[in-house]
Amino acid sequence: MSPADAPEKDPRPDPEELRDLLEESFNGSGSFDEISAPEGTAQSRGLQFLYDVPLQVSVEVGRCKILLKDLLEMGAGQIIELDKTTDEPLDLYVNSRLIARGKPVMIGDKFGIKLTDVISTSDRIEKLG
Repeated sequence: MSPADAPEKDPRPDPEELRDLLEESFNGSGSFDEISAPEGTAQSRGLQFLYDVPLQVSVEVGRCKILLKDLLEMGAGQIIELDKTTDEPLDLYVNSRLIARGKPVMIGDKFGIKLTDVISTSDRIEKLG
């Protein structure tokens, strides 16, 4: 079999290698640019291949359940009561996974969130699969 006929190596790490990379990156104190695969893996590489992966980030203020009939009757100025009080933290989700909690802040004329509690690394890695 010639090199042209050889199957291409998938540049993405397998799930086990990715888990090892993430665990090592969060346990070490180096910067993300210095992170590389654990020794002994098929191909040593950093996490740079993940830098361009788009993520959906959302902040949840609160939730409520409402009947479709009531929703269709709503108009401008109507108030929807949420399940959280004003002093409870907002939830920060990345790709529908809870990552952190924080409080709302104003940045100029826009809203932001100041993180006050980040979900532990081990809990986040555990929920990946």
